[in-house]
Amino acid sequence: QVQLAESGGGLVEAGDSLRLSCAGSGRTFGAYAVGWFRQAPGKEREFVAAVSWSGQSTYYADSVKGRFTISRDFGQSTVSLQMDTLKPADTAVYYCGAVGGQYIVEPPTTPSEYAFWGQGTQVTVSS
Repeated sequence: QVQLAESGGGLVEAGDSLRLSCAGSGRTFGAYAVGWFRQAPGKEREFVAAVSWSGQSTYYADSVKGRFTISRDFGQSTVSLQMDTLKPADTAVYYCGAVGGQYIVEPPTTPSEYAFWGQGTQVTVSS
């Protein structure tokens, strides 16, 4: 029902910033809550941040709270993840996921609940 595409990843040094973008395919993107997840080599996909379908409520993993900011732009059908003060531990492939139905107000933190995913964008933070 919705196609997602992440962009904005790259290679940076510790302390630097990156801004990731998740672009939805159309106006139906606004009917979903959106979450950012990441997966490091040898590890399972983990929750990073999420935003409700309205854009009014945001949620963050403890590991990124205070450093990352999630927001959405309904006019451009995008959800951004501003990442500041990056650490080597943030190195991972970052994925954008969308979930609808009963989860649009309070999106889940488990990746298995998300119905749609992008292909991911690599973030590498050197020490």
